[in-house]
Amino acid sequence: MDKLDISLMYVTDDRILDNERFFEVLNAALAGGATIIQLREKSIDTKSFIERALRTKEICENYNVPLIINDRLDVALAVKADGLHVGQKDIPIKIARKFLGKDKIIGISVSNLKELKVANNTDADYVGLSPIFSTPTKSEDLASPLGIDGLKKFKAISKKPIVCIGGVNKTNLEIIFSNGADGAAVVSAISSSKNPKNVTQSLKKIISYTKSYTVNS
Repeated sequence: MDKLDISLMYVTDDRILDNERFFEVLNAALAGGATIIQLREKSIDTKSFIERALRTKEICENYNVPLIINDRLDVALAVKADGLHVGQKDIPIKIARKFLGKDKIIGISVSNLKELKVANNTDADYVGLSPIFSTPTKSEDLASPLGIDGLKKFKAISKKPIVCIGGVNKTNLEIIFSNGADGAAVVSAISSSKNPKNVTQSLKKIISYTKSYTVNS
């Protein structure tokens, strides 16, 4: 696998039930420059999840962009995805790694410093700091937004690249990256827009500018 680029992760929106619209947004996000895709499905059955994952993987391969599956190791294995993203109550990373192999991508969500310290001692490829801001897409059992102060605290002790998720959009993207984020995971800002390709391109430009400015400053 080439060097992992987690700078702009599009997390698919499982509120889009219509397959035609779902894949239209996915294609637009990839055409706009998304660097990694996370397929997240919380409500459909396993058969439907696998069918969506297979088509998603085919589209991602056309853009040479990795696909990771949210939560479901069985689905990741079934479709030979590029990796898996797990939460604190999902399969332990050590077990997931055993099944997936050393070359697959594994990310884990963390919402406090205790969880981060545990993640530091795993072979996760990145941590997802969740939520960075308030968000309409994940309301159940969600921790309080960590904000930029939280990001700074996480960055100070993290041994892993940090991807911020939760309420990320073009108005707050620059401050996230200028304060240590390695990546941003975006849902609604892309999926709910009238032109998801243009939005993704705009997000990509902000990330590129901020990263180059931070490096050179």
